[in-house]
Amino acid sequence: MTARTFKEVCAHSLMRTVAGFVISLAFLMAFGLYLRARPILVTKPLEELLFHTVWNPSQGQFGLANFIISTIWVTAIALIIAVPLSVFTAIYLSEYAPAKIRNIARPVVDLLAGISPVVYGVWGILAIVPIVRDYLMPFFSEHLPFFPFASDNYTGFCTLTAGIVLAVMTFPIIISVTEEVVSRVPFELREASLALGATKWQTIKLTVLKKARPGIIAAIILGVSRAFGETMAVLMVAGCAIQGFPRSIFDPAYPLPALIANTYGEMMSVPLYDAAVLLAAFILLLVTMLCNIAGWGILLRTERRGM
Repeated sequence: MTARTFKEVCAHSLMRTVAGFVISLAFLMAFGLYLRARPILVTKPLEELLFHTVWNPSQGQFGLANFIISTIWVTAIALIIAVPLSVFTAIYLSEYAPAKIRNIARPVVDLLAGISPVVYGVWGILAIVPIVRDYLMPFFSEHLPFFPFASDNYTGFCTLTAGIVLAVMTFPIIISVTEEVVSRVPFELREASLALGATKWQTIKLTVLKKARPGIIAAIILGVSRAFGETMAVLMVAGCAIQGFPRSIFDPAYPLPALIANTYGEMMSVPLYDAAVLLAAFILLLVTMLCNIAGWGILLRTERRGM
């Protein structure tokens, strides 16, 4: 073996090893969290941990149901707000916007993705909390005083505020992926639809969006992953009060990421407390991994089918 061939083999082996290590990090993290959470899984039934609502570590009660429901509430509100706005924005940028506007808008969307979550949290406190407290809460309390708008909380730190902040944070990924998928729809399909007499919007609605539907679903799934695992911004605006799960969009929420950030490192002298918090982290990691795998799997399948 010549020196040149030896260097080539060494470089190939080194890059393969580094790539394998990076790829395996997520699975190593999941395995490590499972090992740390295993004591509570052995001690208490999984049904009790997932479906009981009482969280009182000093009494040995570790029900995660309130935190899981809070996470679902906040994520659902974020998606209800983000999905239509993001999809319509992506359609406009891909199908309607002039090149000049498109070249300005794309860097702005990328900039939103790069802003620190703490900045989003501060923005939520300074801008969204006053709007929710001073305008939305009084309006809905006066005109729609029933579920899901009835609440005794008038601080503005609530499920809706967290959902709005998370929606803004999920805009970039949904817009970017949706625009890319819509742009990859063959131009010949648009020409054929227009040649048959369809309008521009009919072509987009009945041809382009139908063809791009799997990719749009993947973008939404990736948005769910982003919203589900967000910590700092939610921690700053959701209220994080342990008083049961939110029964209204104006009630405080306490999602799983906020629970981990708030409580890990406290009261570790309490048996199983550490394992319970790490079980929450393990659940969060599993959901995020599954969402990412599903989203990128759909995108990969769509790309291989030749969109």
